[in-house]
Amino acid sequence: MLEVRDIRKTYEGQTLLDGVSFDVRSGEIVCLLGESGSGKSTLLRIIAGLEPCEAGQVCWDGADMSAIPPHKRGFGLMFQDYALFPHRTVAENVAFGLRMQQLPKPEVEAKTFEALRAIRMESFADRSVTELSGGEQQRVALARALASDPRLLMLDEPLGALDHSLRLQLMEELREVLHASRKPAIYVTHDREEAFAVADRLLILHQGVIAQEGTAKELYEQPANAWIAGFLGLGNLVPGVVSALDPLTVQTALGNLQAHANGQRFEVGERCSLLLRPKDALIGTVSKGLNTLHGMVRDCVFMGDYYKLEVEAGGQKLSLFSGEHFPLGEDLGFHFLPEKVLCLKIV
Repeated sequence: MLEVRDIRKTYEGQTLLDGVSFDVRSGEIVCLLGESGSGKSTLLRIIAGLEPCEAGQVCWDGADMSAIPPHKRGFGLMFQDYALFPHRTVAENVAFGLRMQQLPKPEVEAKTFEALRAIRMESFADRSVTELSGGEQQRVALARALASDPRLLMLDEPLGALDHSLRLQLMEELREVLHASRKPAIYVTHDREEAFAVADRLLILHQGVIAQEGTAKELYEQPANAWIAGFLGLGNLVPGVVSALDPLTVQTALGNLQAHANGQRFEVGERCSLLLRPKDALIGTVSKGLNTLHGMVRDCVFMGDYYKLEVEAGGQKLSLFSGEHFPLGEDLGFHFLPEKVLCLKIV
């Protein structure tokens, strides 16, 4: 459906997008995930035709869109601040784009009602948008974007202005509405939890390029490098140097740890990072010698289903998950199975 090819963009003399390419398939929700300032929103505006690029193509169904003005591309864009008209009702906000298309009044009313029904807000039609909560305004903005029946839906940080509890509530609802619409969608966010909850496929944007793409499961289980693991918050990252290859052994401040390379090639003497996931720590079942660690409990916080421990070991703080409480100051023994320790490249 959508093809983005080799998009390049500079900003104030600095490269912002450096040859970005990806596709969006029919009915697919693709998430652009990256830090603030990574070029996510700029890329969205280039696709929408609101901003030019120095090089590259945006194609729809094989046709180059560069000469097509934004209002004729048939793409819907939902902004982070929603951009609702405060002096108009909910229904008038949703109907605005339809009226701009000069559709007959009965058709405008029917499509407006259908869009409100999709977000379960038919009863709010005559209410002023200034009377709505942040979550309700978010839904109205989504309904307005869907009402004009866009070929492609683009959402720029749609939950960014909401508090955490409301964001959690709307993540699942947003994915449901998008899939029900059967529209291909591009979803921009800097929040890993949000991206994992909403997207079918994720593209991580870093230093102007797509650093890795895949499903949430693929990115979680197989981060391409240490930066991605850190950005996604996958666990403890311990710097080290490869000291042996068979088995793969890494010298760290915690001692020599065996790990697996997940298909990547390393050389003796190469700097790397080990990913130690908090959930993989085997506490109290210490295996003598192999990946055995000791540390002092510095904090123990109840998280509902588990306790989150902060343990100081080898001059480094590690987060571990435990099924039981440990008092502060206690000496803790734990180990990681080599197959659970991932050795990652440093970029």
